[in-house]
Amino acid sequence: MDTPNPVRLLVVDDEPHIADLVATVARYEGWLAVTAGSGAAALSRAAEFGPDIVVLDLMLPDFGGFTVLDRLRADGNAVPVVFLTAKDATADRIAGLTRGGDDYLVKPFSVEELMARLRAVLRRSTAAAVPAAVRGAVLTVGDLTLDEDTREVRRGGRGAELTPTEYELLRYLMRRSPTVLTKSQILDHVWEYDFGGRSNVVELVISHLRRKLDDGAEPLIHTVRGVGYVVRRTGR
Repeated sequence: MDTPNPVRLLVVDDEPHIADLVATVARYEGWLAVTAGSGAAALSRAAEFGPDIVVLDLMLPDFGGFTVLDRLRADGNAVPVVFLTAKDATADRIAGLTRGGDDYLVKPFSVEELMARLRAVLRRSTAAAVPAAVRGAVLTVGDLTLDEDTREVRRGGRGAELTPTEYELLRYLMRRSPTVLTKSQILDHVWEYDFGGRSNVVELVISHLRRKLDDGAEPLIHTVRGVGYVVRRTGR
């Protein structure tokens, strides 16, 4: 099917049947999709193809997915990246999000879920293109501010660099503050996909936000045991 301005997808995986499967499904949806089977090929493809989003395996024959991501970012390429890998350790998930990845899916996987996650990441990543007049103003909780027009986040006057996913999660918490939001509410609003409460991606992104925003300062991101998460000043 023909789609105006189709999404350009780069699938990086050294297992050809997986890369081809994802690319084929994406093409069926009207996307343009190319594949790469190594880190070097991924960087070359990214430079030539100019993808809108990348599916990236961690274990590649020459150098790993983390190195691919680091080199993309070092070159100033902010393309959204969704990791697709057999490495399911929590440390690997945290590292993937910490280093600038936007989501992390473990093999074996559902192609339908992967495509849903890709669409959600694309929506978050393109939110900055929305005209300022329809976005909003400045949200403030304590000394934490989030400017919806410029997407600038500051804590105590110090700027914080957030990924699109981190930004959307923080904005949702701040907009609803001091309401406690459940994990299901956050998944539905930020990821726009029904994970059935199984995904631990919320905990991982919350953990990373805390390191960026609460480190050495009064904690503003709180866990309400058995309920969910809230952004508010201590004692409120």
